[in-house]
Amino acid sequence: MKKLVLVALVLAVAFLGACSSNVAESKSGVQKIIVGTGTQFPNVCFIDENGKLTGYDVELVRAIDEKLEDYEFEFKTMDFTNLLLSLETNKIDVVAHQMEVNEERQEKFLFNKEPYNVFPLQIVVNENNNDIQSIEDLAGKKIATTATSNAAIFIEKYNKEHNLGAEIVYSTTDINNQLRTGRVDATISTPFAAEFNNKYADAQQKVVGESLLNSKVFFLLQKENTALSDSIDEALIELKEEGVVSALSEEWLGADYTVGF
Repeated sequence: MKKLVLVALVLAVAFLGACSSNVAESKSGVQKIIVGTGTQFPNVCFIDENGKLTGYDVELVRAIDEKLEDYEFEFKTMDFTNLLLSLETNKIDVVAHQMEVNEERQEKFLFNKEPYNVFPLQIVVNENNNDIQSIEDLAGKKIATTATSNAAIFIEKYNKEHNLGAEIVYSTTDINNQLRTGRVDATISTPFAAEFNNKYADAQQKVVGESLLNSKVFFLLQKENTALSDSIDEALIELKEEGVVSALSEEWLGADYTVGF
């Protein structure tokens, strides 16, 4: 009988110990947040020569993570075209990939309120191409872009509304080679991406014409995730006031793209 009582006491202590451990974990209040990003966007989210995920968006998320003690941010990398579907199906909680506002995204998702930079879109061509100087010169040309990106949405709309007659070619990792070998005539990108491609991939690119679009950039979340969105905004405002966001923009994008909000 005494043995049975002893066993019961041991089991009870073990059970209470396990419960205490779970309570401590829950009392810590730390919530894991899965941040979806890519690996192919020069200077924004990419794998460096040491195999490290880094770039402007990545390092900004890490700075926000340090500000928010109630959250723990963890990156999950994937192709850009899979980010929105992963957010919609709750496989990730946040998208960090220079997301600009458009109607389709607004219908399904929540943008945080505080922008973290302006995204300039311009025409990029091969350095030996002197025929294309403006968007009008893209008439009848082949334009490479990434499906579902704002660059794609912009050029699709412009092509249709202005009867440009351009052929839009959708690609992800082969645009540099397509542009270098003349398989396409142009792409719609950013000055900092073209500069990175030239430096690290001998892309032989140049930026031409005026900016086609200067859109504010936000993080993207599920509609119901307002508490997290508000927390991100609070952290962003602090980081801006401390000069961290501008410094990261200068470091990774080559200029302070946080101005002009």
